[in-house]
Amino acid sequence: MSAEPEKPGVSDIRQAARLSVAPMMDWTDRHCRALHRALSREALLYTEMVTAAALVRGGAVHLLEHAPQEHPVALQLGGSDAAELAQAARLGAGAGYDEINLNVGCPSDRVQSGSFGAVLMKSPDLVAECCAAMIAAAPVEVTVKCRIGVDDQRPEEVLPDFLARVSKAGVRRFAIHARMAWLDGLSPKENRDVPPLDYPLVRAMKAEFPHLHLSVNGGIKSLDAAEAFLAAGMDGVMVGRAAYHQPADILCAADRRIFGATGPDSAAEGAARAMLPYIEAHLAAGGRLHQVTRHMLGLFAGRPGARGWRRTLSEGATRPGAGPELVEAALGEVTSLAAE
Repeated sequence: MSAEPEKPGVSDIRQAARLSVAPMMDWTDRHCRALHRALSREALLYTEMVTAAALVRGGAVHLLEHAPQEHPVALQLGGSDAAELAQAARLGAGAGYDEINLNVGCPSDRVQSGSFGAVLMKSPDLVAECCAAMIAAAPVEVTVKCRIGVDDQRPEEVLPDFLARVSKAGVRRFAIHARMAWLDGLSPKENRDVPPLDYPLVRAMKAEFPHLHLSVNGGIKSLDAAEAFLAAGMDGVMVGRAAYHQPADILCAADRRIFGATGPDSAAEGAARAMLPYIEAHLAAGGRLHQVTRHMLGLFAGRPGARGWRRTLSEGATRPGAGPELVEAALGEVTSLAAE
């Protein structure tokens, strides 16, 4: 199969996709991404899902706000109307995002009722139509995040058919959550844990579609595991909850170990201090401290002083007038023990 001309920046964004932080509703907002970028210069970051309807019909373009230092950063869209998604992709590209991703994996009830998310695994031709429209509209790469199947589908049949149909529309990069989504009978939370992981199937897809850039997602909890998937031939690894709850464990050494960067690894203490100017700017713009620090609670997970760090931030960040000095006080809970 001959290579197709790539859009500007595609090579760079695919390199960044060697390790990415999964798009997670109510979690990966711009404050979370600011913290993650303080830990890794290289990893690809994603927004939480933004519905195309909110952007196009609701005019909620404020949902596209992000800072220049977040790059490389991808916008994840939800929807199933091709024209609407095309317009949303155009808006996202115009806002400066490096990639536009279509959500074909979220199992929540509100997503199903809008006929998008994981339920679209049942409509690969519609996904292909939507992606073709988005590709035509956006001057950046359009990608898809999907499941291996839903409900009573047979994933070994459904997933290769899905990849074949959607890639014919021009999509060249997929992130595959290696679990079925059970839309009838399981809650969204249960859908993250109950369906078994099928990593061999995802690896088999890489062998069957060598021309596609495939990232594996689901249940990956360490850099060691990420490196093992890359060594086994996967193009990328997407980490979700582990990157959120233990961000330093996943991201501090990622630039060196995953991307081959030289120089020292980042450190949790340095990232916490790097967030102080960001927090000051957020407060000056009328924001509240807890909007930022809620994403920082796991920064010292597993280290002496982590409990004091979490307690200081949790108890104090919602109080009126709370500011950067609270973060400094919380840091003292960690550094005082490190000095002993």
